[in-house]
Amino acid sequence: MKIFPTITTTNFKWKEKIREADELGIIELAVFPTVLNKIQREELYDFLKHSKIKSIPFVHLRSDMGLDEIEFFIKKYNTQIFNVHSEKSYPIPKEWAKYSNIIAIENTHACYLDEKEIKKFGGICIDFAHLENDRITDLNKYYRNSELMSRLPIRCNHISAIKNKFKIEEDGDKLRYDSHVFENLSEFDYLKKYSYNYFSDYCALELENRIGEQLKVKDYILKLLQGRDEYVKKFFNE
Repeated sequence: MKIFPTITTTNFKWKEKIREADELGIIELAVFPTVLNKIQREELYDFLKHSKIKSIPFVHLRSDMGLDEIEFFIKKYNTQIFNVHSEKSYPIPKEWAKYSNIIAIENTHACYLDEKEIKKFGGICIDFAHLENDRITDLNKYYRNSELMSRLPIRCNHISAIKNKFKIEEDGDKLRYDSHVFENLSEFDYLKKYSYNYFSDYCALELENRIGEQLKVKDYILKLLQGRDEYVKKFFNE
């Protein structure tokens, strides 16, 4: 399992993140051009080309991205896996079929995972914070999605914060606990609940926090999961 700091774009501070990555000597990370239109993405790609970043194993696709953009990441940054939201939310271009085996469908707030759709692509991208939010607020959706996650390939993961017993924002009539901004490392303790089988080789920190703060989260999660595994081994040995 590898955990990657991520250039996220939802607060439009991605230029600062790329500069910070260069300052910290980070040459490998994930990139999520989630809210950027075509012109903005071209600017992002230009910034990446002039950065010290050499490898981008994991990219979050948008439904308006062309095949040329997917191949840009594969050829220049050796991208191994992509994720996208369900076509129930946004149309998925037919031309993407060329790379369907390395595209995973993410569990989102908008809809349930669909087995037929997942099998058309490379598997599931588990967003742990979305899943935990469902566990708190919508058990029916949580159990239905979890059943698919238990038997279909898990190809990649998003990791965000869960606010501890605190309703952070309203999503229509629903209250949400998941957040792309963390304030306390304990907001990742919920990950201890989840089977190691849910974690993949490509875990991206979907956080708006600075890269330096994301690195602290990475270290915390690795120790958290290691500590959990050691506890389980001790329990069964006794």
